[in-house]
Amino acid sequence: MAADKPTILCLTTYEKGQPFLRELARLGCDTHLLTVHKLRDADWPRDILAGLHTMPEDLSADQALPHIANLMRHLPIARIVPLDEFDLETAALAREHLRLPGLGQTATRPFRDKLAMRETAARAGVPVPPFSSVANHDALYRFLESTEGPWLLKPRWSASAIGIHKFSSPNDVWPLLDQLGPAATNHLVERFLPGDIFHVEGITFNSQLLFAAPHKYAQPPFDTMHTGGIFSTRSLDRSTPEAADLLAIHAATLRALGMQNGVTHSEFIRAHADGRFYFLETAARVGGAYIADVVEHASGLNPWVEWARIEAALARDEQYQLPPIRHDYAGSLISLARQPWPDTSAYTDPEIVHRLVKHHHAGLILRSPSATRIETLLDSYMPRFYTDFHARLDAPAKPTA
Repeated sequence: MAADKPTILCLTTYEKGQPFLRELARLGCDTHLLTVHKLRDADWPRDILAGLHTMPEDLSADQALPHIANLMRHLPIARIVPLDEFDLETAALAREHLRLPGLGQTATRPFRDKLAMRETAARAGVPVPPFSSVANHDALYRFLESTEGPWLLKPRWSASAIGIHKFSSPNDVWPLLDQLGPAATNHLVERFLPGDIFHVEGITFNSQLLFAAPHKYAQPPFDTMHTGGIFSTRSLDRSTPEAADLLAIHAATLRALGMQNGVTHSEFIRAHADGRFYFLETAARVGGAYIADVVEHASGLNPWVEWARIEAALARDEQYQLPPIRHDYAGSLISLARQPWPDTSAYTDPEIVHRLVKHHHAGLILRSPSATRIETLLDSYMPRFYTDFHARLDAPAKPTA
């Protein structure tokens, strides 16, 4: 491997990460992509890729490992980077097996397993909603008897709100677990705390949190997914105590989980009952649903691009520095649309900086020097989007590309 042109293998089983791939190549890295057969013809930046490789769909980490090892026979791979949450275990196993740097399986677990991340955060004193493993039914029974419902049965390995079941009676969980059979222990039970959901997009280098952008969802992702609502998020006014409290628990969470290098997308709830923030979950990836674009319009910093710069710096044993940061505010509104190609031209405010062009989707991204202005516009657009565009699909049982 030439130190000035390191070979970096990127893994993804979803179509995403094009800005990451382009930046790696721009920085002079020998950039290879390993994805799945069905995405062979997806919109990848083939003009900059040193190699595009595919493997079958739905492979476990153990099954994917031989495909990576085969590439290693011919490529001097310096680093392996998973571009999506569902590729973290594969990357971790491959790093350990091929003796490459980066998070191994144990260090990856708190960023992938929702039970592990809660246990790790709670041990460090980070507030989390009351939760229980489902492995021992006596312990689960005692948990349900000692906490007030409703509760959530959550998959430990899924993303977003996919696969979550809400139940109000302790007796309701047992049929759900019986139905899951041997897969039941891939879940946890958590007390449902009504509250507002926030997220923070972070950048860490050498275990130092360098950038953290606090945001608030218009409604909880669980509600958006299960009631067919409209997705919306906005950056928080950085001068408020709310933002300060959120950034404090975010920093404590990443310290507790041992974040070393890269980007994170972390979610927190501010409970209505006591006004406190509680940690919900995190992932060592860029936030989905165009959150990276919201961050970029507010700050001038694109998380995908900065992540690529971090990986290139690590591969060359160099230092990484943040670019200059702009201190504006941004927000988004995204909906499934009845129309194949919805027309958003009736929305004319000058704060609109991006109009989503995607089949059966309507979306806007806004930017302003004022957080209040962003919030006011999004609140006014929401009912109009329901009238003008909104369509609903049932929540998927499992993630889809």
